[in-house]
Amino acid sequence: MTVDDGCALHVRHTPGAGGPAFVLVHGLASNARLWDGVAAVLAAAGHPSYAVDLRGHGESDLPETGFDTATAAADVAAVITALGLDRPVVAGQSWGGNVVVALAARWPALVRAVGLVDGGWIDLAAEFGSWDACAAALRPPDLDGLRADDFRRRLRAEHPSWSPEAIEATVANLRVAPDGRVSRRLPVDRHMRILRSMFDEPPAGHYAALTMPVLLMPSGRPGPSRSPGFATALAALPHATVRRYEGGDHDLHAQQPARVAADLLSLVAA
Repeated sequence: MTVDDGCALHVRHTPGAGGPAFVLVHGLASNARLWDGVAAVLAAAGHPSYAVDLRGHGESDLPETGFDTATAAADVAAVITALGLDRPVVAGQSWGGNVVVALAARWPALVRAVGLVDGGWIDLAAEFGSWDACAAALRPPDLDGLRADDFRRRLRAEHPSWSPEAIEATVANLRVAPDGRVSRRLPVDRHMRILRSMFDEPPAGHYAALTMPVLLMPSGRPGPSRSPGFATALAALPHATVRRYEGGDHDLHAQQPARVAADLLSLVAA
């Protein structure tokens, strides 16, 4: 589908038997395929899902503008409206959680409930002393020219519990040329624009507007789930439910799709 500025967004639809729908939002430099395992469990429980490739990610367009959290939230709102979805449960992982928080705050009538998968509380300004320090620490590595098979081997070594499908979905974060070498779908300059928006606009300013059910799903790894932002979210969202994934990866939806889906299903009746 195409949003207001002409950017075409790809939506990965998994049909269900007619229960309330789920909209699934990936993280920075990721793609909708990482939600496939979760979507399969939701479908088996009777719920359709719509996983969105945000602009510059997956199979969506790569425009010159719009690489910030607010625009991503507006894009997801446009998808929900264009598809005619009736108050779906909206879940986001990592930066996608921040996007979902902004969406639910600005368009609460579109959202039944919110699921935040190791994200939605990422506050880079609270973690780093300055933008320069943040940019130096989080600038993505140069992967262009790496062989796809070498990247797969690296992923298997780093994530031994992931399914082959999750490994291939992660490889799809990159383009693979006919010679087997990879390049970024999301260029570094756009990646850094998104990071800057995360630094400048932490999600805490939106929490007061989240009156719908909220599920916080932090992993056990060091990082966003242990950041000052998570403590802020806990204090600001006293009605939220917390399901902790001790020892879990940041990419919980890839590592533990059945459990993530089961937890998200609890939001249907919340």
